[in-house]
Amino acid sequence: MTKMAVFYYSSTGANHQMAKWAEEALSEAGAEVKLVKIPETAPEEAISQNPAWKEHYENSKDVTEAQVNDLEWADGFIFSIPTRFGNVPAQVKQFMDQAGGLWAEGKLVNKVVSAMTTAQNPHGGQEQTLMHLYTSMFHWGAVIASPGYTDDSVFASGGNPYGTSATADGEGKIQDDVENAVKHQAKRTFEITNKIAQ
Repeated sequence: MTKMAVFYYSSTGANHQMAKWAEEALSEAGAEVKLVKIPETAPEEAISQNPAWKEHYENSKDVTEAQVNDLEWADGFIFSIPTRFGNVPAQVKQFMDQAGGLWAEGKLVNKVVSAMTTAQNPHGGQEQTLMHLYTSMFHWGAVIASPGYTDDSVFASGGNPYGTSATADGEGKIQDDVENAVKHQAKRTFEITNKIAQ
């Protein structure tokens, strides 16, 4: 059975929701799925200053934290992460930097990866965030499975060919209709992973 890992980092919950939609679609498609959250590295005092962040932090404590060996376990990955000044969040960068050993051993070569993102406004750096993440994946020798314009749901959700992107308010609520686009992207990533993992 093809193994898929859905990695997410979410401060207020929007990317957690997108990751859950991806997990649901992958399970429906027949994948063995693991949904894991990238560990929080911000200090508790920073988290406590934002009620929505603190609430999501407390409510998601039961979600398994991502380990570097999850990257080795999976045949394909989906990342759901917010944008931070047009880049990946520090938590995500730290997690990826820990994969140096796997990279050096060639264990990330030909893994299939796709990503999605959110920001608080429609032009908040979503495309740039995805491209920054994909740059690291190119170094890994991974295979990028972007959604492109392969389904009407991509157009309906804003038309980002690099990965589903959404506007989310500061409370973690997604403002765009992206559920179908997320599920299409997840299923497409699974189909490509199936072909490569054979």
